[in-house]
Amino acid sequence: MKNISPKSALVSLSDKTNLDLLVSFLVEKNVEIISTGGTYKAIKKITDNVIEVSEYTGHKEMMDGRVKTLHPKIHAGILARRGEDTDVLKSMDYKEIDIVVVNLYPFEETIKSGCSFEEAIEQIDIGGPTMIRAAAKNFKDVLVLNDPNDYEEMISEWNSRNGISYEFRKKQATKVFKKMSQYNRAIHQYIDSENDENVIMDLSNPKVLRYGENPHQKAKLYLKDSSQKKNIANADILQGKELSYNNIADSDAAWECLKQFQKPACVIVKHANPCGVSESEDIKTAYRKAFQTDPTSAFGGIIAINKTLESSLAEEILENQFVEVIIAPKFDIDALNVLKKKENIRVLRCDLDGDAVGNQLKVVSGGVLVQDEDTKVISIDDLKVVSDLKPSQEQLDDFMFAWKVAKFVKSNAIVFAKDGQTIGIGAGQMSRVISAEIASLKAKEEGLNVEGSCMASDAFFPFRDGIDKAASSGIKSIIQPGGSVRDQEVIDAANEHKMVMVFTGVRHFRH
Repeated sequence: MKNISPKSALVSLSDKTNLDLLVSFLVEKNVEIISTGGTYKAIKKITDNVIEVSEYTGHKEMMDGRVKTLHPKIHAGILARRGEDTDVLKSMDYKEIDIVVVNLYPFEETIKSGCSFEEAIEQIDIGGPTMIRAAAKNFKDVLVLNDPNDYEEMISEWNSRNGISYEFRKKQATKVFKKMSQYNRAIHQYIDSENDENVIMDLSNPKVLRYGENPHQKAKLYLKDSSQKKNIANADILQGKELSYNNIADSDAAWECLKQFQKPACVIVKHANPCGVSESEDIKTAYRKAFQTDPTSAFGGIIAINKTLESSLAEEILENQFVEVIIAPKFDIDALNVLKKKENIRVLRCDLDGDAVGNQLKVVSGGVLVQDEDTKVISIDDLKVVSDLKPSQEQLDDFMFAWKVAKFVKSNAIVFAKDGQTIGIGAGQMSRVISAEIASLKAKEEGLNVEGSCMASDAFFPFRDGIDKAASSGIKSIIQPGGSVRDQEVIDAANEHKMVMVFTGVRHFRH
């Protein structure tokens, strides 16, 4: 495909960034410029080499500017196949339009500003999308530019190649169709915002990561354009190496778990599972108790706290362990200076009231699974006591803490907890009994006393063996969803071991 040397350009811009650069170059290349409304006035200040679109078409703008470029002379000039449609243009006394430089009404920016519905509808562009789609379709003969940041590249392209190459025209056309997809999606989501079936996610600005879960896998991070808060994906990165795919996934698991707690709390995550969680009266104690749960697994883990990180705690963390990522809502200056001693540690600032996750997506062979975020929360009043023994206030507090943690542990999940501290965690096992055994083993390895602890299970116990195992470890109370056909067998086992048992009626599988 040959290069083109454009002779005419249609310019209609909402965003007039770099307009001087563009117009000066087009004038230098003796390109005839056709323009509209405010853009025409802006170009007129730069050069007299510009024709207003109504003069070009011989038809005045209508309906407060709603109809101005929707004219056969414009669209025939854009869509004409050079050579094949030349005679048709001549018969109508129309000219070819070789460049279309158009960007769209700022619909997405308008709706973010809290405008009325009527104001939003007025920002739905009609003429702009029609022109750039036409130019993009006819990229074989026409150059389309939708992004002011591409003007400089276009100038370099033209100067170095003595024209605009087919490859460059195709690349710009591709960008237009991507832009139109995003633009139409934003409008669809806005108008259809009350439809629960709407699962389209507005993702943009992909960031290429070093690699995926493993070095041989490619990976990207896509950001939600609508995010107003600092979440894991768009966190303030205060220092450290580039975040990896696994860093991001683990950090999200830690931060979402942390957001369940109101008191000073610390969550330490390794391989997407909490390996230590604690809430206490102060953040230092919370960190110490979380670290105490499983110091071995905490090595190379992710630490998240819900209070300001101060220098003394930063010093303690560096003395205790190797850490990949530290996340907090705030860092004092002295703490940041301490962390600089380990310049590779990623330090992230996120908002505790960050945006909800929303729809969760999982790619499967031949399709995509979509579900709502698991936002179900229970209170003490929701608990159903099914054992003969009734829970004390201390046991109720342990239940609520352990249940929050279990929600973020991979199934089958078992959490031992006492006094706002995880004592042992068993995760990701095919057997719930083995998960309970791992939780007991972890506690034993770290010298933590299980006696009197509570046990949380993310799903019901299908047999009594899990209860028997817990009792042999020293567990005195159990919180679980209930709902098994053998619930009575499980309750009987709890009563035999003189344990307290409550049902939540809620399951928290996490795959």
